[in-house]
Amino acid sequence: MLLSALIAALTVLLLMVTAFITGRARDVHGIKAPATTGHPAFERAFRVQANTMEAALMFLPTLALATWLGAARLAAAFGAVWLLARVWYAAAYLRDATRRGPAFTLGMLMQTALLVLVFVQLAQALSR
Repeated sequence: MLLSALIAALTVLLLMVTAFITGRARDVHGIKAPATTGHPAFERAFRVQANTMEAALMFLPTLALATWLGAARLAAAFGAVWLLARVWYAAAYLRDATRRGPAFTLGMLMQTALLVLVFVQLAQALSR
């Protein structure tokens, strides 16, 4: 369970870092709130932040459920790969939005694996 907790905490840290990067890009490029468009570097940072929040909204409860339902080690393994994929995604997207695809795909595969794991654990618990 501790590994899943560490991955969850690191995911929150990633959310904080993407928020910081977006705020910095807003300042550097003179994008006044509430504007969400302007310099391409700001727009990429803004999309990275928004996409990371959207992904984390699905990821965190799925990680918690898989861990709570008794698959802590496998959940942590899938979660660690998901987190690395999201860091890769953010770095790729910030440099060149067209390069984000492989990282997105890996993250989505891990998200799907976690969700399947939750349903497998639920089915096993219900069959007892």
